[in-house]
Amino acid sequence: MKKTFIAILFLMILSCQTKTKSTQSYLRWVGDIQQNNAIDDSDFRVCKGDDNVLQYFNLSEGPVYKGEKSSILDLFKSQYKPFIDNKQNGYIRLRFIINCKGEAGRFRVLQSDYNYQEKTFDNRIVNQLLTITKNIEKWEILHRDDISVDYYMYLIFKIKEGQLIDILP
Repeated sequence: MKKTFIAILFLMILSCQTKTKSTQSYLRWVGDIQQNNAIDDSDFRVCKGDDNVLQYFNLSEGPVYKGEKSSILDLFKSQYKPFIDNKQNGYIRLRFIINCKGEAGRFRVLQSDYNYQEKTFDNRIVNQLLTITKNIEKWEILHRDDISVDYYMYLIFKIKEGQLIDILP
């Protein structure tokens, strides 16, 4: 009995001294977009490092697209070809990074119905919105203390029966 107790005590002491090294790494913020070589353009680079990409709540400057929102609306109205289908209703959110040179990359797509429940849209709609967004070349270069910065951007497309109804924000 005494030997069993000593053996258990020894194992407990040994286990307390054993350090486990965590191999899990966490993103800085929920929603940070890491480079994914399988889907991202390998030429796109953030200028100041992934830990310095500004979130929406860090931005105090105005429009991030030359010509403001009306120019974005006009662009999509002229290039988007509706895919009429009464089941294609909800929101498609494209989230991406604009680097310090005004280049966009690391595009991510989120899709939901009008109640914000996950939904999958027809790829013809999603791919079209993604292609138009990727081809935009007029993103503003934002500055903080006269230094150009990298920042997150998003566009939310409101879709009703396959037609583009609005672009938010």
